[in-house]
Amino acid sequence: MSNPLDNHASAEIAARVERRWAIFMVLLVLVLVAMVVFTGLHWAMMPPSRVETVDPETLHVSGEFVESNLGSAVETDGSVTVRVVAQQYSFTPQCIVVPANTPITFRATSADVIHGFLITDTNLNSMVEPGYVSTFRTTFDKPADHTMPCHEYCGTGHQGMWAHVKVVDRDTFMQMASQSGNAARRLSCVK
Repeated sequence: MSNPLDNHASAEIAARVERRWAIFMVLLVLVLVAMVVFTGLHWAMMPPSRVETVDPETLHVSGEFVESNLGSAVETDGSVTVRVVAQQYSFTPQCIVVPANTPITFRATSADVIHGFLITDTNLNSMVEPGYVSTFRTTFDKPADHTMPCHEYCGTGHQGMWAHVKVVDRDTFMQMASQSGNAARRLSCVK
């Protein structure tokens, strides 16, 4: 036969333990809510420093992303800037030629919906949103061929949306760029 005093003591111990865990969980939830509120207020007062906007309806008419300005261009400091526009269901340009062992800055935007920007076998992987300019910096170590598929579902033709990135030797790229007026635009990606 069990002692009623033992049952009462066990019930008090269980109640104390449950109360402590309940208090701990409430405090944990309050700390997490406080973190969310602090972060939200902090970012509201201090937005990211590099947010560039662009009007997706006039990309093709004027500004940085007109068709004649897309592709790879050599900058005065020797680096290369690549401008890309994503639209359902293609990237423009479809073929991007860049040099190896050179700082590359990709500047991409979307003309319509959210698209994915991924260059296989690299660390470049992000979303491209209409109305915003996404900037990515990288250096390719050696000549290689990479595919650039859209990895954000953008509609019924999404599975066919990809581009080709061809990394060539720096000297070869500079020769190509000098022949095309300081820009390696729409160059052949054929091996």
